[in-house]
Amino acid sequence: MTGTRDSGSKWSGGNCPLPLTDYPHIQIAHGGGGRLMRDLIRDLFRSALGTTHNTEMGDSALLPVLDGELAMTTDSYVVRPLFFPGGDIGSLAVHGTVNDLAVSGARPLFLSAGFILEEGLPMETLWHVVQSMAAAARDADVSIVTGDTKVVENGKADGLYINTAGIGRLHCDEPPGPGRIREHDAILLSGDIGRHGIAIMAARGELGFDLELQSDSAAINHVIASLYEKRIPVHCMRDLTRGGLATALVEVAEGSGLEMNILETDIPVLGEVSTACEILGLDPLYVANEGRFVVVVPEDSADAALSILRQHGPDLQPARIGTVTGNTTGRLVLRSLLGTERVLYLHSGEQLPRIC
Repeated sequence: MTGTRDSGSKWSGGNCPLPLTDYPHIQIAHGGGGRLMRDLIRDLFRSALGTTHNTEMGDSALLPVLDGELAMTTDSYVVRPLFFPGGDIGSLAVHGTVNDLAVSGARPLFLSAGFILEEGLPMETLWHVVQSMAAAARDADVSIVTGDTKVVENGKADGLYINTAGIGRLHCDEPPGPGRIREHDAILLSGDIGRHGIAIMAARGELGFDLELQSDSAAINHVIASLYEKRIPVHCMRDLTRGGLATALVEVAEGSGLEMNILETDIPVLGEVSTACEILGLDPLYVANEGRFVVVVPEDSADAALSILRQHGPDLQPARIGTVTGNTTGRLVLRSLLGTERVLYLHSGEQLPRIC
């Protein structure tokens, strides 16, 4: 975070409109429905997030009628720390919600945001989070149209939690899903894996060594929109979040009923991520991501789809990592660096808690 106090007791770096000398921290009264709550919503949230859809400060937004089928998602964000290399809880909340809609085959349009604030949270911190959300929404071309604010007692939260919901319009009449996957389909990956989970651990000081690594947190809706604009027949997509690449593909393989074979040599992993995982005993295939996705397309569309992925993220090392076989086992099989094969399963626990 950056910012310095000016003579008007506001943060010149973030242009926070609230007088911080009066209320430098969140108070219980900010969630009490009175003047402080009204001022917080009007002067902080709406000044950063306001759109033409929420000018009345009501409890809901009035939206235009949309043609075609809609997709809807909801999610909650409890990441610790609130700020990490490459992002923060605000941008993460927008990216995660947008990405869930995008991989369902929808163009994200509208988001809601609910804030659970802890008493004592610095107002400056909240302002930076909200500004980050606004910037992420602009970049993803979505509108945050309504929201809610609650305040809990000191010690009852990690400063700030965010709950979101999102609405989007489907790109096509046949949304992607495991049931559309066919034998010989190609499995493509949009970029290197494992960055977010390792970056969060580094930000917490849990690695035991210094590591300069940025989270991969990003919106993926624009590249997915390009796939549809170029008429790539998308059979299935998944964004890679908790559980990583392996978990996403295990679920897809089980849902399709077909066996999926992937090559470890073709899966891009940054050297820093690989080293950290080796030291900590983690498998990068199961480490969390927040800006990566897999897409399954017909064999004859694989090159065109991969070209689009490379145009949008040439530095992310998008790659073809595997193929769908005709075996009806519903398994995910990995050919390792040594040439051996092993079946990948869902983990019974979670490697990296509180990464989103």
